[in-house]
Amino acid sequence: MMATPTEKKSFPIIGMHCASCAKLIERNLRKAKGVIDCSVNYASEEASVEYDPIEASDKNLIDAVTSAGYKAVLGENLEKDKQASDVKQEAKKKELESLKKKVIISAIFSTIVFLGSFPEWFSFVPEIIKDPLHLMILSGIVQFWAGWSFYQATLSGLKNRTASMDTLIAIGTSAAWGFSAIVTLLNLKFAMYFDTGAVVITLILLGRYLESKAKEHTSDAIKKLLGLQAKTARVIRNGKEMDIPIEEVKIGDEIRVRPGEKVPVDGIIEEGTSSIDESMVTGESIPVEKIKGDTVIGSTLNKSGSFIFKATKVGSDTMLSQIVKMVSTAQSSRAPIQRLADVISSYFVPIVLMLAVLTFVVWFDTGSFASALTNMIAVLVIACPCALGLATPTAIMVGVGIGAEKGILIKDAESLEIAHKVQVVVFDKTGTLTEGKPKVTDIIKSSTSDLTQMGILGLAASLEKGSEHPLAEAIIARAQEEKVELTKVEGFKAIAGHGIEGNLIGNKFYFGNRRLMDKNDISYKDLDNEVVALEKEGKTVMLVGSNKLEGIIAVADTLKEDAKDMVNSLEKKKIEVWMVTGDNEVTAQGIAQKAGIKNVLAGVLPEQKAEKIGQLKSINKKVVAFVGDGVNDAPALAAADVGIAMGTGTDVAIESAAVTLLNKDLINVVSALDLSKSTMNTIRQNLFWAFGYNVILIPVAMGALYPFFHLLLNPALAAFAMAASSISVVGNSLRLKKIRL
Repeated sequence: MMATPTEKKSFPIIGMHCASCAKLIERNLRKAKGVIDCSVNYASEEASVEYDPIEASDKNLIDAVTSAGYKAVLGENLEKDKQASDVKQEAKKKELESLKKKVIISAIFSTIVFLGSFPEWFSFVPEIIKDPLHLMILSGIVQFWAGWSFYQATLSGLKNRTASMDTLIAIGTSAAWGFSAIVTLLNLKFAMYFDTGAVVITLILLGRYLESKAKEHTSDAIKKLLGLQAKTARVIRNGKEMDIPIEEVKIGDEIRVRPGEKVPVDGIIEEGTSSIDESMVTGESIPVEKIKGDTVIGSTLNKSGSFIFKATKVGSDTMLSQIVKMVSTAQSSRAPIQRLADVISSYFVPIVLMLAVLTFVVWFDTGSFASALTNMIAVLVIACPCALGLATPTAIMVGVGIGAEKGILIKDAESLEIAHKVQVVVFDKTGTLTEGKPKVTDIIKSSTSDLTQMGILGLAASLEKGSEHPLAEAIIARAQEEKVELTKVEGFKAIAGHGIEGNLIGNKFYFGNRRLMDKNDISYKDLDNEVVALEKEGKTVMLVGSNKLEGIIAVADTLKEDAKDMVNSLEKKKIEVWMVTGDNEVTAQGIAQKAGIKNVLAGVLPEQKAEKIGQLKSINKKVVAFVGDGVNDAPALAAADVGIAMGTGTDVAIESAAVTLLNKDLINVVSALDLSKSTMNTIRQNLFWAFGYNVILIPVAMGALYPFFHLLLNPALAAFAMAASSISVVGNSLRLKKIRL
């Protein structure tokens, strides 16, 4: 019985405050019926779920998230005619406005409570403010109104038998406020700590507000991509032109685009010519000339000329929508390096609770109740794992976003992490290192042939008319240029890695490489010297014959302008460069020499490329990247540690490649590796500071410096330091935006 194929889904989650929230949601989702695997990203506030479509449902997922105390934006929670991203944005906007309101009000009340708590320092404070009952009421508003979210998350955690950052804050501030309230109501002669809880909550809320504002910029790339979409389209229906919303465009609609307008959806030009700026999608600044039959990409800008095109992809199927989906998925994915932080975070809160109790006991035994309480609160507040939870995902979000803006699409965080380790890059030749638009350069007849040069061209073009080989187009184009009449071919057969055969004018003819001639006992000694000479020039030579050799046709493919610079850049980084091709050794070496490539794998059949990549990986024990056109090279792209597809038009090999380059500039291969290196450096910096912050400041909060310097960490300062650590991690990730690719 065949297993049901699994599906993947990503959706926003509203209400997360820290990395522990993400872990709780993830744990609940894993228990949901039909869920096979999942990950929840605190930085992007999204869940990615792999599930069995028969077993699982949106309701299962919603219930799992709701039971953890949060809201999933999908299914019944998705408002009519609204995208999940729109609902998420609206929710975030409301949340930020609410948070801002709480910060302002709690800041005012906390300031009043602080001033009233120290009358000996602030003699100008009115007596009404100094009244303990009034201090209790004002701090209580901060504690239970502004800080209510901490209690909600704590209760949810208790129901799910777990603890989070909110648990630490709720316990710490409640202890301070509760003890002070008892002292006030019973009129006891003890110190009060209303200011401690109020100031700590205010600073934590302020930190969350600033962190949320900073995190908004990590998803700038998605916003920019979404902002590129055209709003309307001028369709031609029943002979009339009319402007309609982009959502109403259907496949097959004829659409007119005038100069200066955006192309609304993907399609094929039926009438007219133009030059189109595709830089917003491909990153390539030079406008692309378009004629009848060419594809156009939705959201690109029509620079000059008016044309009519037929819509072939609309809605979520357009290239821009696919890019947005890919970028969003990659930003929400989890890098292997994050596992260490996840493991530590899962044990972190229980350990901190034990350390807080230990701190209270030790200080109560050796000092006073006041010092025991304040130091315990400082430990609970300082030990926030938020910076740890933000360290990796914020850098991934920014890195993937920068790549998208430059026309470099990264499939997931794991691919981004592996790319900086690449030691060997293998390039396919045709269409990757070369322009992929070969031209016929030489036609030479055999001394034994009765045909003319045009006769040989006619034979080859007639055979190639049924072929999908990249060189077929060049031969047919030359035949059309020379106005050579083609003959109908019967029994056409393509022989992978060798050539083609077919029957015409009463004979079976073969057209391909020397292996094809050898296989059919056709001698080519007559033109052997010419073949070798042409191949040394880097030209691909094909032979045509039946029971004897009729002649040869040489085709040359131009090397891309930036190929040599790209090879030099990789070699400067101590990265080995290889070229793989189906051409024979002599032709392959001719092209490789022009590009400056020293390592060549020649005579490799299409199905052998993946095998060759596997051999390179196993022999050298090195991380290998393969760069190909993304369609014919899919097995090799999948076999490599990092598959890099050179994307052209709308045929982007997203499934088989880890990285897709949307334009033809080879230097972007170097840029992709540089982006990976910069992103990983940022992640390491973030993790260093996040770990360092907790390793250093938790002992300080416990009083480690007191025996030597008589220094203790005030809970308010602890709250400030905790907020600063999270903001600094986000800020450091945003610095990635300044890198030059």
